[in-house]
Amino acid sequence: MTSPTSRRTVLTAALAAAAGAGTVASAAPASAAPSAVPSSPAGPSGGPEVLVDNRFWHTYTDWRCGTGDGTRIQPGARPGLVIAVPAGRTDHTDPHTGTTAAWDYATWTSSVHRSAVPATEVIISWNARTPAGTWIQAELTGAYADGTTTPWFVMGRWAAGDGDLRRTSVDGQGDPHSSVWTDTVSVDDPASGARLVSYRLRLTLYRTPGSRLTPTVWRVGAMASDVPDRFTVPASTPVLARELPVPRYSQNIHIGQYPEYDNGGEAWCSPTSSQMIIEYWGRRPTAEDLAWVKPGLPDPQVCHAARHTYDYQYEGCGNWPFNAAYAATYRDMNAVVTRLGSLTDVERLIRAGIPVITSQSFRKEELPGAGYGTAGHLMTVIGFTAEGDVIANDPASPDNDAVRRVYRRREFENIWLRTKRYDANGQVRSGTGGVCYVYWPTRTTPGRHRVLRSLGLL
Repeated sequence: MTSPTSRRTVLTAALAAAAGAGTVASAAPASAAPSAVPSSPAGPSGGPEVLVDNRFWHTYTDWRCGTGDGTRIQPGARPGLVIAVPAGRTDHTDPHTGTTAAWDYATWTSSVHRSAVPATEVIISWNARTPAGTWIQAELTGAYADGTTTPWFVMGRWAAGDGDLRRTSVDGQGDPHSSVWTDTVSVDDPASGARLVSYRLRLTLYRTPGSRLTPTVWRVGAMASDVPDRFTVPASTPVLARELPVPRYSQNIHIGQYPEYDNGGEAWCSPTSSQMIIEYWGRRPTAEDLAWVKPGLPDPQVCHAARHTYDYQYEGCGNWPFNAAYAATYRDMNAVVTRLGSLTDVERLIRAGIPVITSQSFRKEELPGAGYGTAGHLMTVIGFTAEGDVIANDPASPDNDAVRRVYRRREFENIWLRTKRYDANGQVRSGTGGVCYVYWPTRTTPGRHRVLRSLGLL
């Protein structure tokens, strides 16, 4: 039902301790104006309070605004970064296999982005193609309001497959103000006033020495946010009744299958949700892709999704950017990790035909109808009833037929958007504050384009 709790548990402990206690240095030009997402609460001036800032690099102009060393921009309808002439060669030892290999590499560094939100958390995501013999590394460095800067944090070493590299997050990274928890740069003590005010991203593209192979990166960006500590959130008013025809897959029918990938299906909520949306958009793995799956298993594509989202350091399939990156391996797909401000934002996406994968945690009694409690769970919002209640494809269901659920709007919105909660023992734990995945095809309608742009996702 849940992903492993190691990363979230540690982060929760840090947030609870903090609650109890009460410009990158560069001459590079700042990036384009931020894409800030207003939330529903009013700010000090009476206008909407800005809690989330999205910035994604994906156009030809975006790539030109960065600095490349050995990379070039591949033009076309979907411009991307590729290796031109490698900047150098390096040895890399995979900590999960112990294998050391030489790799040619090239780099691209973004311009400085000054966030509209002095942030307590930053999460990056990317969309890329990595043929066998290639992989990428994504990094972030930020600047605090006091003028100090972070080191370059590794936010992921990633490949679509697992033959050349075990895709992985990197533990043990931090500085006096912040720590990296798997996929999130998080200020350790928000009450201290420390905030990240700007950042740069760096991509390193690797390939087998002497080959002409190359990864292609079509999109990279980050969501910076400062969502206040809150146990409850304002209620939104229903405005839409619509249900999208999203396929239904249960993670629980895979319990016991491939335990090397996060103990089998009981922890596959994230890849199962991702696979539902991928197939909603008409994409799916080929028979060749699925040839490794034991014959006769139901929904082998869910096993495939689990294997290809698995983070070997986190030891789970719940790494948020790895799920987005997996979705974007399918033809002409875009995928990002972000935060939304209310179910009103989700309604806007549903109206445009775009389902949303939400991340939440709750006790059993906090979400009647679920039948379980969880320290962390992903499910897919596919629509709203005439009363405004949430229609969700919940993978934590006994079988595919039981996946469609209706959850009361107020209860669902609160468990998704809050940042603090009490567990069954009365201890304060963290909530995700509205984290979600949004996937959509490159060729889209004007209406979808408008909604995505208004939410800062384009």
